[in-house]
Amino acid sequence: MGVIKITQTFRSQVDASRMFKALILDSHNLGPKLMFASIKSIEFIEGEGDAGSIKQINFTEASPFKYVKHRINELDKEKLMCKYTLIEGDALMDKLEFITYEVKFEAYGYGGCIIKMTSEYKSKEGIEIKEEDIELGKDRAIGMYEVIEAYLMAHPQAYT
Repeated sequence: MGVIKITQTFRSQVDASRMFKALILDSHNLGPKLMFASIKSIEFIEGEGDAGSIKQINFTEASPFKYVKHRINELDKEKLMCKYTLIEGDALMDKLEFITYEVKFEAYGYGGCIIKMTSEYKSKEGIEIKEEDIELGKDRAIGMYEVIEAYLMAHPQAYT
């Protein structure tokens, strides 16, 4: 079993607190509303969004995946950080045990932020994961952040 660790950094013109609230705290409401072509629904299977909660994302027929489940490991609303693990779903491609994400939002420039996301992909015994195997997930993360950023820029009073 191997682990591939990838760090991505995104710059946003929206402040860190608003991006954190929209992407982390309220993604279960905002995600299906803005990304209705790919996300059918997001619901909490256990808990209400704090550490230990399990959230299920159900995708539309247009998506290559049916669903995924995330467990929230850590949530720090003051430091604008969330760590969660993809524990179930076809996005694991029968090759991965799990994927752990840590997302941090930091102030940058005049009213913007930097979003740092570290992903750890843990493969199943005897399976070798190549970077091209995980490109789709990286592209989806970037796309989701861009959609949320555009929404927040168009709605400056949202999530203040």
